[in-house]
Amino acid sequence: MLLHVDGEEHVLDTETATELRQQLGDALTGTREYVYTSGECRADGSYVVARRGAGSAGHRKVFESFEALTDLYESLSTDFTADDLSGSGLTDSRRHIVLRHFVEHPRFDCELSSRQPLTVRKL
Repeated sequence: MLLHVDGEEHVLDTETATELRQQLGDALTGTREYVYTSGECRADGSYVVARRGAGSAGHRKVFESFEALTDLYESLSTDFTADDLSGSGLTDSRRHIVLRHFVEHPRFDCELSSRQPLTVRKL
């Protein structure tokens, strides 16, 4: 197999190409667990934020993509609470799960600034 990366050509044998394909698939899909939440990249491109260890649909929110979650984060003010997520269609405990996920996921540069009410501050 011939692989082109940044203008360079690499010849891969079948075993190496198969291993690389598996590693790429694992990197693009799968679940990462944090303290309170988990994030799952699905093969269809959607992204699921869930309460860690919870099995019911009431404890997760499916976004069209990780970019959709990022867009939501970027639309929020510097300080925001779970109530500020209500306008995005999130209800009940899902707002708190998504808020916690923002704090835990390394992509989002923010911190928990208050527990009552649960408040996040962008850094």
